[in-house]
Amino acid sequence: MARFRFAPSPTGALHIGGARTALYNWLLARNSGGTLVLRIEDTDRERSVPENVEQILDALRWLELDWDEGPLSQHERRRRHRERVDELIAGGHAYPDPATAEDVRAWKETHGGAGYRGTSRDEPGAAVRLRVPDEGVTVVEDMIRGAVRFENRIQDDFVIARGDGTPLYNLAVAVDDADMGITDVVRGDDHLSNTPKQLLVLRALGVPEPRYAHLPLLHGPDGRKLSKRHGAASVQELRQRGYLPAALRNYLALLGWGTDDDATILSTEELIERFSIDRVGRSSAIFDERKLRWLNGRYMRELALPSYEQVVAAHLRRVGNPHDAEAFEAASPEQRRRACEIVRDKAQTLEEVWPLIRFLFAGPVDDAGAWDRMLTPEARSVLSEALEALRSADGFDASAIEAALGQVVERSGLSANSIYQPIRVAITGTTVSPGIFDSLAALGREESLARIEQALKSLG
Repeated sequence: MARFRFAPSPTGALHIGGARTALYNWLLARNSGGTLVLRIEDTDRERSVPENVEQILDALRWLELDWDEGPLSQHERRRRHRERVDELIAGGHAYPDPATAEDVRAWKETHGGAGYRGTSRDEPGAAVRLRVPDEGVTVVEDMIRGAVRFENRIQDDFVIARGDGTPLYNLAVAVDDADMGITDVVRGDDHLSNTPKQLLVLRALGVPEPRYAHLPLLHGPDGRKLSKRHGAASVQELRQRGYLPAALRNYLALLGWGTDDDATILSTEELIERFSIDRVGRSSAIFDERKLRWLNGRYMRELALPSYEQVVAAHLRRVGNPHDAEAFEAASPEQRRRACEIVRDKAQTLEEVWPLIRFLFAGPVDDAGAWDRMLTPEARSVLSEALEALRSADGFDASAIEAALGQVVERSGLSANSIYQPIRVAITGTTVSPGIFDSLAALGREESLARIEQALKSLG
């Protein structure tokens, strides 16, 4: 049975590249009926704090990426790592060496830049180095890149344990992969340079080697390595901005992988069925948040209204003003339904929803700029005519309102925008809202008339 692993280092929040790696491993495990192991590579004790571990677990849970075994702590396996170091020394594959960085540099200068080769000296504080063959190459048979060759002659005998006995990363990873029976290692190509070292450890231990696939790193739209300068850099930030986990899974899957028919919108079930590592490209993929917003908007529009209400309420509880969440949840089911109904075609993220529908649950916002631009003295006659038309409208659904205000536009000789924008500012406080007819209908005749009347009083 195939065994995959996602092995993040808890030195911060789960970044987008790490989330894609987790997703690819999850899809491969679920597609093959295999096992996904979650391993926390926390050998960096200064940065691997419990809060960072919880951030990673929280992000994976929100993305709905479950695991079958773990989370396992690499640090808690340090005794096992030391046992393996001792075995390597006993077998002649590794040796203690007290050489300093300066000693290594001097040796390399003397030997024309060849990889450092030390001599076994069991002195206090001696680190442990793995012996690298003097000749030949270590070949990484990568499922994405093909064969990648590393010349042994220029590789140092590398340190696998510090002078205090603490095992280092490449030793710990190789031992853990072997002990956990990992058959497939799928990770970012920033780890490619570590792979020959881990292969040499595995071969020295005489254990099976996993298959490797190194994913090209993500870049921003400017072609540079993805970072905070491109916007959201972590899963938590994207959640705060109001993206849906299903939309993010869909988008992340397409960053470097694609179907043979270039499908863009794929359910999680379709991703599980269709994902394969042989269709992952070698080139860096571009993370473009504009495209993610578009895709997220599609997912939001496809939500049933009860589900839409639930995710809006959850987002308000998580990141919004507590009063906003209380106002939304205290409203009648009909009012919440109407609000979600009129905003569904306009908002592309959950973050965009509340500013568009807040006017239905509270008074108009205080947007002085909108007021000064739209509610000028000249707007008084426009609002007065609109008020009378709405007061006498035959019904107060969107169609009746459109018919009533259409007559005002026709009589005035002005553009529709010149009529509708002052009304919009009067009822919402700002120039951006769902469609004006839908907004008025959702607000209701009584409250709509009251707000327009108040705007007229303010104009004097």
